Amino acid sequence: MSMYDYCKHMKVERRGHGILVLTLDNPPTNAFSDPMHDELRRALEDVNYDRDTKVVVLTGAGEKAFSAGGDIQHMRELLDQPRQTVEAFIEARRLLNALLRLEKPLITRLNGHAIGLGATLALFSDLCYAVEHARIADPHVAVGYAAGDGGALIWPQLIGYMRAREYLLTGDPILAKDAAAMGLINRAVPMAELDSVAYGMAERLANGATVAINFTKQAVNLPLRRQLEGMIDASVFFEAVSAMSDDHREAVMAFIEKRSPQFTGN
Repeated sequence: MSMYDYCKHMKVERRGHGILVLTLDNPPTNAFSDPMHDELRRALEDVNYDRDTKVVVLTGAGEKAFSAGGDIQHMRELLDQPRQTVEAFIEARRLLNALLRLEKPLITRLNGHAIGLGATLALFSDLCYAVEHARIADPHVAVGYAAGDGGALIWPQLIGYMRAREYLLTGDPILAKDAAAMGLINRAVPMAELDSVAYGMAERLANGATVAINFTKQAVNLPLRRQLEGMIDASVFFEAVSAMSDDHREAVMAFIEKRSPQFTGN
């Protein structure tokens, strides 16, 4: 596994048949730290040059959450560091580019809740299979952020603009079984069936016509890549500006102080 020996905040495992498993490993919620964010982006880039990998499965450690997204304590640290804030959003852009330029199938095994960036990763995957009790949400607005890390692109593509606006403007969660019914993810199953469904599909693809599967995956993603390239700079700008707002500061401090935020619209 020397090719991925820089991964200290993710587990990297080969399951045979050309399946590479990347496990976000920051329990209990697998919230993203800067190092984990960087490691995932690098791993997705490196997979394209990994001759031993045909399919990637992305999952989270434990059974509580796939990923809760951003770390609120890290948001607190960034409140008075505008340069580092902007750099973090630029790194988010790099991760999205890596996701859409991945040449091999990416399957998300959604072992628990997928929130914020966790939801974005799941929805940008080629296939997503979730445990039925998981909740999926993009609550950027709840912490005073614009949904600029990809949510504004992928949610409307999957469930239409009207539904997407409702969930992105409110941050309301969706139960996995409801998400599957509306086409946001592929399937929601009991935990006892999750491995057989997710890894079963991984094995099926790994044993298929690799060249044809890879090029089909890339063809399907071409429109998304073009749309992302056309909007990502504006989206990153919107999120960076919202990070400087009074409402974002209030949301972060209210969460830390365990009280309801009092937004002013500034």
